[in-house]
Amino acid sequence: MATITIDISDSQLQKLQDLARVHRVSPEALICANLESWLSSPSPEFMDAAKYVLKKNAELYQRLA
Repeated sequence: MATITIDISDSQLQKLQDLARVHRVSPEALICANLESWLSSPSPEFMDAAKYVLKKNAELYQRLA
C-alpha cells in the first residue's frame, strides 16, 4: 500500500476530524472511503455518452420491449 501526504488548512483538518467523529471512524478511514467512491464513479463523459445513446435509441428500445 502506498502513502500520500497532503497539506490541508487547520480549518479543513478540524472539519475532517469532526466529520470522522460523527461517523465514528478515523479521519484516514473517512478519506479512504470517499476516495474509493470518487475513483469508482463513472466519468461525466461516460454518463453523457450513455444518456445520448439511450435518448437516441429510445424508440427502438420501446419497439423491442
